[in-house]
Amino acid sequence: MEVTKLEAAVEAILFAMGEAVPAEQIGKAMELDTEATKTLIRGMMKRYEGEDRGIRIIELDGAFQMCTKTEQYDYLVKIAKQPKKIVLTDVVLETLSIIAYKQPITKLELEKIRGVKCDHAVNKLIEYNLVKELGRLDAPGRPLLFGTTEEFLRNFGVQSLADLPSVNPVKMEDFKAEAEEEIQLTLQV
Repeated sequence: MEVTKLEAAVEAILFAMGEAVPAEQIGKAMELDTEATKTLIRGMMKRYEGEDRGIRIIELDGAFQMCTKTEQYDYLVKIAKQPKKIVLTDVVLETLSIIAYKQPITKLELEKIRGVKCDHAVNKLIEYNLVKELGRLDAPGRPLLFGTTEEFLRNFGVQSLADLPSVNPVKMEDFKAEAEEEIQLTLQV
């Protein structure tokens, strides 16, 4: 195999692994002996250092890792400090609203209301710090209880849960009638 293809293979391996990979493993993947692999990668390391690139390869106790050049750290810090915009899907928003109004609530109660599994939505809400575990219900299996966080209040511009808009009883009856109608249609099909 020609050198440029071997180097491309090394780059792909080191990039994909994201951590130090022993020279022996890299060599086996490319059907080269360990010393030839080390020679190839050390040549790449010298070339990377001489060229104006944002990456470099380092050697760590017989293993190699691709990483960012220290001169580029300022750019990484700037990008990491940019606020991440959280996008809540309809499913996640629906789950959040149920938790907000019914808290503390178990996942089983959530799923009973929604009619589908809620694991992914609840995990996303926890990841976004909008929902947290409040403890466990004193019942068989001791299921987790979920509720909203201060971050939820901040993001939705309310001082407390008492400030959440009340549910219009007329609309609630409409929703119930609509849901019952859907169930009847499903049963007839």
